[in-house]
Amino acid sequence: MDMKFEVAVLPVSDVDRAEHFYKTLGWRLDADFVGDDGFRVVQLTPPGSQASIIFGNRVTSAVPGSVQGLHLVVTDVEAARAELVGHGVQVSEVFHDANGIFHRAGTEGRVAGPDPERRSYSSYASFSDPDGNGWVLQEITTRLPGR
Repeated sequence: MDMKFEVAVLPVSDVDRAEHFYKTLGWRLDADFVGDDGFRVVQLTPPGSQASIIFGNRVTSAVPGSVQGLHLVVTDVEAARAELVGHGVQVSEVFHDANGIFHRAGTEGRVAGPDPERRSYSSYASFSDPDGNGWVLQEITTRLPGR
């Protein structure tokens, strides 16, 4: 049976601020539903993505900013970084992992610049939303077999 990843729930402290931030990135607003009891759910989708994010009032009990390591796959990490910077987002410099396997949590093992061989899956940049939820841009130009 197919199981498709659809939604990641983000904990945010200010729903309107988060909605504005993600819309500024060019993400499509799919829904903004408000219930009579103050319950609110907002859904946005990154350009070209099949999966979305949801946040709102009383959507999750997680601490705002506690979600880390969400990945946005791009074909050109430097161009994607420049586009985000153009939208006013603070984005790390492009980096690769010291051991060339996968980036680590935080900034441990980061080496400045894209992967020297520009291997697929090996160059990154990172940014956070206003609450500190962490995103990673990952450059993938050629998928591994079976993907």
